[in-house]
Amino acid sequence: MLDIQSIIIFLALGSFVGVVAGLFGIGGGGLIVPILTMFLLSHEFGGDEVVQISLATSIAVISITSISSFRAQHKKKAVRWDIFKMIAPGVIVGTFMFTFVASNINSFYLSVFFSIFMLYAAYKMFFGKKAEGEGTIIGRSGQFFAGFGIGGISALVSIGGGMLSVPYLVKQNIDMKKAIGTSSAIGFPLAISGTLGYIINGYSHTSIDTMMLGYVYVPAFVCIAFASYLTAPIGVNLSHKLPIVMLKKIFGILLLILSIKMMLELI
Repeated sequence: MLDIQSIIIFLALGSFVGVVAGLFGIGGGGLIVPILTMFLLSHEFGGDEVVQISLATSIAVISITSISSFRAQHKKKAVRWDIFKMIAPGVIVGTFMFTFVASNINSFYLSVFFSIFMLYAAYKMFFGKKAEGEGTIIGRSGQFFAGFGIGGISALVSIGGGMLSVPYLVKQNIDMKKAIGTSSAIGFPLAISGTLGYIINGYSHTSIDTMMLGYVYVPAFVCIAFASYLTAPIGVNLSHKLPIVMLKKIFGILLLILSIKMMLELI
């Protein structure tokens, strides 16, 4: 299936994902999963587990692109490492365990859950208000279970967790900048755990001929990760020049359309 046209498509997708990630400060799963799913379906690749392949490839991309993000946040001293140490174990366990759940769900039902979550994401981009602090830092066990839930949902929709973890941290009276910084740090072990889980669960699909490592489609992973890593700084620069509020609404509509289209093509 891999040819020059496919490589160009993957690089173009990665370039767009990188700009969007830099522009809005979110992961690219909302774009990668539906577009890659439709691409694989059009090439009759992946069979009944096409959504699992897209989720795994997307979260593998996040494991690479999150590195530069959390390193930059660490240099700015924007990471609450004390909170990270409490929440990360739950995130790792939740993400890993829910890759087993995702691997045993029919692609159509998995796409329905994905679409519902993207509807939530679109709603937050249109009408969501900034989270406000209203409590104190919760204990270690509470952080673990919160991390477990964040990781579990992230594994099912292939996101870095920021859409869930940032408001969760802000609710505990953590400064917004440090909530974002801490969330970016959380995204790295989350993505590594998710990638490992999808590789283990899809081990029977591993093949040099199809260029699969578990459920991860290696050519798409390499091209998308490479391009998005290069273009993310462009998005960051644009975020200081463009009307982000209006762009978020447009992007929310795009996420919703893509996820619904993916679901319809699986029927």
